[in-house]
Amino acid sequence: MSIKSKMTEKTLKEMEKMLGVKLTLGKLIWAIRQADNVSQMDFADILGISKQQLCDIEHNRKCISPKLAAKYAEILGYSKEQFIRLTLQDLVNRDGLNVQIEVSACKGSAKHRKAA
Repeated sequence: MSIKSKMTEKTLKEMEKMLGVKLTLGKLIWAIRQADNVSQMDFADILGISKQQLCDIEHNRKCISPKLAAKYAEILGYSKEQFIRLTLQDLVNRDGLNVQIEVSACKGSAKHRKAA
């Protein structure tokens, strides 16, 4: 897996060990909020969502799109690739598929490659 951010694969494994469960995007967002000692209401405001939506995400009752995952990563200052990987993994796991998702950043978008 290629994770180019503050969050390394070792860090992810440690978080899973501390949480006692497989890491999901919801659990990661919860852990970030707890580490920053921010209330659900304030954190929801930061993300531009309702407190109930944040609660549903943190408790894995609601999966979000990769686009929203990237937006939340940008707002919070974390790796877009990692947030996208976790949200895709959540969707795959929810459907009961036994597949491990890996994500890596592309060098420039297709739009930029065509212009070159």
